[in-house]
Amino acid sequence: MSKTNAGRFFEDYRLGEVIRHAVPRTVSGGERALYHALYPARHALASSDAFAQACGLPAAPMDDLITFHTVFGKTVPDISLNAVANLGYAEGRWLKPVYAGDTLRSESEVIGLKQNSNGKSGVVYVRTTGFNQRDEAVLSYVRWVMVRKGDLDAAAPETVIPDLQAALSPDALVLPEGLTFEGYDFALAGEAHRLSDYRIGEVIDHVDGVTIEEAEHMMATRLWQNTAKVHFDATFREDGRRLIYGGHVISMARALSFNGLANAQVIVGLNGGAHANPCFAGDTVRAWSEVLDIAETDVPGAGAIRLRLVATTGQAGALRGADGKYLPEVLLDLDYWALMPA
Repeated sequence: MSKTNAGRFFEDYRLGEVIRHAVPRTVSGGERALYHALYPARHALASSDAFAQACGLPAAPMDDLITFHTVFGKTVPDISLNAVANLGYAEGRWLKPVYAGDTLRSESEVIGLKQNSNGKSGVVYVRTTGFNQRDEAVLSYVRWVMVRKGDLDAAAPETVIPDLQAALSPDALVLPEGLTFEGYDFALAGEAHRLSDYRIGEVIDHVDGVTIEEAEHMMATRLWQNTAKVHFDATFREDGRRLIYGGHVISMARALSFNGLANAQVIVGLNGGAHANPCFAGDTVRAWSEVLDIAETDVPGAGAIRLRLVATTGQAGALRGADGKYLPEVLLDLDYWALMPA
């Protein structure tokens, strides 16, 4: 009997099953340092204990995307080891800050299945929850991924597509306990722009670009223990090109957004997201954001800003063609809520 794990194929999933993912992980300052080495991440709240304490928190929390990538990485051996592509996200909520010393684990529930018309693959919808060592939920999100079939003759399951919210309402956002921006230091944060300086419909060109290096991508996938074959094994693609992990593109775009959105300090909601086109090693990624909405919150001195974050190899503001499809240079279209001093 084989002792190795070949990963699940589309026909191996059952609607309603809950999968407990292996290998809990204790995060530390090492993750923070390496994250800041991989990406030009400079948001002050996740960088400085002193800044975070002035904002009412006990210490600097882990960057919100460190939490996301760690929870996500736990799921890969069970959900997307045999993935063709990770397709999208919805209903993401950061429920509690994660601090150095916390131990994270993940569980996923299969909430939807749809076999593709070619009969060679299907789409699996899962709701994943990350927990800390106290069994407190720290993150919850839905994602859907296209997975290969191992047995092309396996019967197609009944199609179930979950009814997902197009966007989280501001009152559904969970706000970090104790957080206050009443004494916020704009000079230390790096920019003077507060929530009232932004307008719905405004497009912000983040100006800077970063060329994606293969070695950094490989380090990131290992850091998050993402074992998806399409990212590790270049022979898994016929063209032999290194397909860059979508989370790497997300973090790069978020880090680039500091230039123009330095005060969007805390990600609290993920409304949706699409990896519009593949990113390959050697591509130079730039980012731009569009302000989609602004809302009040119960956090003293803070409001919420809803942003579209686009990673692209093209120009700021360009998203779709006349046919309504994403332009080929668009890599990522991410819709999220963040907290910002008001």
